[in-house]
Amino acid sequence: MTVTKFQDLPLADRDREWDGDAADRHVRKWADADDQPTARYREAHVWYDADNEDNFTAYKLLIADVVDGRLAAVPRAVMAAAGVVQGARGGVDIPDDELPRVRGHLARYYAKMEDEPPWESAD
Repeated sequence: MTVTKFQDLPLADRDREWDGDAADRHVRKWADADDQPTARYREAHVWYDADNEDNFTAYKLLIADVVDGRLAAVPRAVMAAAGVVQGARGGVDIPDDELPRVRGHLARYYAKMEDEPPWESAD
């Protein structure tokens, strides 16, 4: 189990709508991952279960979509992932000891958005 390497993806427009199912279809096509995940497919996610890397269900926290033929982090996806990490929408099945690294990964995108992650502003 591991946090993916920070890709420093360009940001999509902040007001871009987020449709995770559509983004997953776009990323699979872009990554040539029709039958099984590829390294390029992994780039769009924050975390994956390395023991099951050949299974699409091993990949969690999709934060990117294909925009103009390039992979881009979608701010609304980053915010949704942060909410899931904070326990909104039922949370996500990631080991507790990996959550600080996941938060660190997401915090780097928040910095690119010139915003503060929710765990920094929590009272």
